Amino acid sequence: MSLLEVRGITMRFGGLTAVDDVSFNVDQGQIFAVIGPNGAGKTTLFNAITGVYEPTEGSVRFKGSPVRLEPDARLAWRAAVVAILAGLSAFLAINVQELWTVGIAANYVLNQPFPWGKAAGDALAAARAVPFAWGVLPAILGAGVGAGTVVALWQRSRRTPDLIARAGLARTFQNIRLFTDLSLVENVLVGMDSRMHSGFWTNLFRLPAFSRERAWTEREALDLLAFVGLSERAHEAAGSLPYGHRRRLEIARALASRPAVLLLDEPAAGMNPSEVVELMDLIRRVRDRGVTVILIEHHMKLVMGISDRIVVLQYGKLIGQGTPAEIRADRRCIEAYLGTEGEG
Repeated sequence: MSLLEVRGITMRFGGLTAVDDVSFNVDQGQIFAVIGPNGAGKTTLFNAITGVYEPTEGSVRFKGSPVRLEPDARLAWRAAVVAILAGLSAFLAINVQELWTVGIAANYVLNQPFPWGKAAGDALAAARAVPFAWGVLPAILGAGVGAGTVVALWQRSRRTPDLIARAGLARTFQNIRLFTDLSLVENVLVGMDSRMHSGFWTNLFRLPAFSRERAWTEREALDLLAFVGLSERAHEAAGSLPYGHRRRLEIARALASRPAVLLLDEPAAGMNPSEVVELMDLIRRVRDRGVTVILIEHHMKLVMGISDRIVVLQYGKLIGQGTPAEIRADRRCIEAYLGTEGEG
């Protein structure tokens, strides 16, 4: 079983099909590259995998299962019924004396069959006469709580980016998205949010659990900065870093969530040749930590030098996949980049 399975992913935006029926598997421990000309749909594909977009068609399976929390229909309907009953109970609690007096006691005559029909009609009339705020409103509020519960459970059934990150897929972005006013350590700590357990009161009152968690997260953040070669600048503002180092910091922040799969969107963009060589070494070391790497990249020396498998996109369609040697020999893939004879 593959670690990540992409099946028939299609992304449509109105009349534009940005990704068209793309399928591939990524095995554990691979460095897997997605390449193609500008506008081929590579970043859109990443967005569909990581929950930024919900695919128009197709599915993404991670470790054999969809990355989502399946809604529990029984729980949703149970919550709705309880909320509605709570509202009705509030209605009855406020008005039970009047309903008893008008609907039951006024119709009761000793030694006579009880007039159930008249009693029910009188009780209904009494209920209608109750002020809206005292009687009907609690029932409406109860129904609203039940409906809200159903909506909340439906929301948790979606493939949201936070859920995907907790499942073990982390990513960087084509446009660097660091918190430039925060230090390097603080940026990495942001990436650990999904792994922190201390709650509001623990943090507010600085309980022992807060101190313990803060100590180990800061140690781990410093270790990650050392891993990417930025430990000496750990307490400097991220905005003071040169471009290539910002890319490294983004990788450290993504690794902070301890992902099983790391998706890198053009990590070598803007780097000089020596920085590209250092990046290749870093990506290999990430793989050696047990993290599967999927990358989008235009730098062919990097792609061909470190990738185990490659898929090629053109106009949203998958036109080739295989090892670097197979891609080099694939005429369609070569034409996608270089064009055909006579073009232009």
